[in-house]
Amino acid sequence: MHAKINSRVNFPTNYDAVLDRVATIDPIAYGPTRNYLDGAVSYLSPYISRGVISTQFVYCELLKRGFDSGSILKFIQELAWRDYWQQVWIVKGEIINQDLKNKQAPVVTFGIPKTIIVAATGITSIDKAIHDFYKTGYLHNHIRMYIASIACNIGQNHWRHPAQWMYYHLLDADWASNALSWQWVAGANSNKKYYANQENINTFCYGDQKGTFLDVSYDDFKNLEIPEVLIASETLDLVTPLPKAKAIEIDMHLSTYIYNFYNLDPLWEKDQRANRILLLEPSHFKKYPVSKKSIDFVLNLSKNIPNIQIYVGEFDALIFNYNLVNVHYKEHPTNKHYYGIEEPRDWMFSVKGYYSSFFAFWKKCKKEIKF
Repeated sequence: MHAKINSRVNFPTNYDAVLDRVATIDPIAYGPTRNYLDGAVSYLSPYISRGVISTQFVYCELLKRGFDSGSILKFIQELAWRDYWQQVWIVKGEIINQDLKNKQAPVVTFGIPKTIIVAATGITSIDKAIHDFYKTGYLHNHIRMYIASIACNIGQNHWRHPAQWMYYHLLDADWASNALSWQWVAGANSNKKYYANQENINTFCYGDQKGTFLDVSYDDFKNLEIPEVLIASETLDLVTPLPKAKAIEIDMHLSTYIYNFYNLDPLWEKDQRANRILLLEPSHFKKYPVSKKSIDFVLNLSKNIPNIQIYVGEFDALIFNYNLVNVHYKEHPTNKHYYGIEEPRDWMFSVKGYYSSFFAFWKKCKKEIKF
């Protein structure tokens, strides 16, 4: 029997509702329960990924609530993972779109199993989760790992296209954490592949299923043939349904603040009179396509920013067509072609640069935590 899907997978877009969610997370219960389908996870990832709030903001709010860092260390660590993946992306850039550390092997196809797409793998917990995923735009982290393991390590598909499929539908779509986590599962960004058998899935998803292609011991995975249910594979045509391009109005006496898919911070210089523009670049979404649900989520989140206007087009065209000169934007790996005044993002810690493992990065971060 499945655990009920938590109502918190409905993601409100009003900023006050986001703050209410921050105020009610249970970072102590998170540690021992996070791997279970109904564990005390925060459901903040869509807001962090879209730049509505930052990891630093969440951390500071927890300290304001009086939590001792030692008692919520696991939660702090999970927040740090998000910053870690972003730091890898900043340093490695386009390289994260390829096998980062090791060549994934074996690979028999560069598509995604059809049965994953249509939620018909025969693994009941996985199929239900995928079915709900299309409705909610959310997947529990353990389910993400299970799906990646099935697609890459059991089905022997290269990680890239299945990762794009998942990113397309995720409201918390963050290409760094998504792509690099898929590579971690597939052994392209880790020293060994990640596997989960049916017993593991039953434990954390409250199931009792038996007799599936995953109902084997971990030693059996090394020689497991591709199950017939995973053989058929396809490559999806993932297209982003952007709004229709419309003209905007610019006050030439004011600075211009550029928002985008990764920055929708309603507090960003909010007392400054300025032109505020949500830039949706077709070139970005051709490279990193997302679903209508994700675009609608972004458009609704942008309503928290007073007087924001939507511009569908390229950065250069925006600057040229409206003769913008005093342009501000927040740093992000997808913004490297922007020019103007780049402002820093709010990181949890001062640790920057590439570390070959999260725990090397985390070791440095822990030195800045006050216990």
